[in-house]
Amino acid sequence: MSELEPKHHAAGVEKAEAGLTEKETASSNAVLGDHDLLQNAYEGENREHAMGAWEAAKLHPMACFWAFIFCFTIVMESFDMFLNGNFVAQTAFKERYGVLHNGKKTIETKWQSALFQSGQCGAFVGVFLAGPITNRLGYRWTCIIGLILMNATIFVSFFAQSLEVLTVGQALEGVPWGIFIANSPAYASEVVPIPLRGVVTATLQMSWSIGGIIVAGVTYATNKRTDEWAWRLPLALQWLFPTPLLLIIFFAPESPYWLVRKGRKEEALRSVQRLGRKSSQSDQDTLAMVERTVEIERKMGGTPTLMDLWKGVDLRRTLIICFMYASQNFAGNLIANQATFFFEQAGMSTDFSFQLSLINSCLGLVANIGSWFLTAWFGRRDIYLYGTAVNVTFLVLLGVCASIPQNSATNYAQACLGVIISFVFAGAMGPITYTAISETSAVRLRALSTGVGRAAYYVAEIPMIYLASQMLNPTGWNIAGKCGYIWGGTALICWIIAYFFFPELKGRSYREADILFHRKIPARKFKSTIIDVRENE
Repeated sequence: MSELEPKHHAAGVEKAEAGLTEKETASSNAVLGDHDLLQNAYEGENREHAMGAWEAAKLHPMACFWAFIFCFTIVMESFDMFLNGNFVAQTAFKERYGVLHNGKKTIETKWQSALFQSGQCGAFVGVFLAGPITNRLGYRWTCIIGLILMNATIFVSFFAQSLEVLTVGQALEGVPWGIFIANSPAYASEVVPIPLRGVVTATLQMSWSIGGIIVAGVTYATNKRTDEWAWRLPLALQWLFPTPLLLIIFFAPESPYWLVRKGRKEEALRSVQRLGRKSSQSDQDTLAMVERTVEIERKMGGTPTLMDLWKGVDLRRTLIICFMYASQNFAGNLIANQATFFFEQAGMSTDFSFQLSLINSCLGLVANIGSWFLTAWFGRRDIYLYGTAVNVTFLVLLGVCASIPQNSATNYAQACLGVIISFVFAGAMGPITYTAISETSAVRLRALSTGVGRAAYYVAEIPMIYLASQMLNPTGWNIAGKCGYIWGGTALICWIIAYFFFPELKGRSYREADILFHRKIPARKFKSTIIDVRENE
């Protein structure tokens, strides 16, 4: 045992081993006691550590492709979230469902909040369903089930004739959203080599931006319509995504980690072969590395359950994941989600607000692409801390700008600051969150922990949506850009928490991450702690 490892860790390992069945103990001994397998695992891990991101991409093109396809399922949640944000600013929608306020129609705060919150409530259910279903059926079949559900639930929203039914439709659509957002980062992080984890998980945020661009373009075009097709046509476009994705994902390889956990070693090897360029030795090394990691975690904790997330060192990992997800709601993200409505309240015309929203979404995509390089060059911790600090500054400036006597210049300044805040989030905190949660979770608990983490996001988001709507709505507080003071304060709190508790896992294998957490290394020392390739504990 390493000198760096606390003495009480040995007791924890003995206790975990005592909880294993004879079959599991024999399996653990067979893997961790197999010299040839361990030598292959050392070679596989050293090879991944030696790779650059571009080299890894060239050697594993299909892994990148399948990771992107699974991440692209998030475009459906993004599409609907941005769609609701644009509906409350859309002229025809306001005329149909709004109430008079100062001579103009506007959607009441309670319904504006309900349209946003209902989908998140459904997703809250979905993320808890995702873990147990995935543990039983695997990532591939769980995603296929979600896509079938998505196709079915869109009917309710499309044919809705009232805000009540539309709200119910959004709640039903939320269930498959929860499945996608829980599974996508987990699957993506398990099928690519170490240097690519940051890049592929960052594409989750890119899917959000793609959804926003499509919505912004469609609603800008339909905003000039005066009939119900102004909002029904965008709702119908949701059917563009599930069926093609379902057909593609049907042919996807399952995660090798999931297959090894299920004892399906031969299938796991075929999956490894499909994810990279075929090389018998490197494939065997990669499989050995997977087997070793799975057995180390099985030895530490046995069969995964939801309760395991709140025990021992896994409690720390779960809290970090929950914090990272929840913090997305406190650093300006809700301004991006309601961009069109925010621009209107900042004094822009309705048409120009839709144009700005489209520009904002396109810039978000540029920022997402930029995040691929950031995650390859810089640590996760640095990107999050510096990005949050920048947004704290701009959010406070937004509040100041909204507090001085207003004119066209201050209105444009507020709109520009809103775009900058969204851009920084899309390039830093947004994508790095998905990378962090996929790297922080234990492999055996990943399907469960990513779901619980996303549930924490919804728990934080649902009241924050109400708060955001209340701050911006003319029938609420109507404080427009002064909301920057509130979001700046919450972002500052997130920065402080992250400084003390968010660890650096860039370039770490899942084995190394397990060891760092089991040794209770402080977050600020993760980067400097050396873990030998031969260490299992």
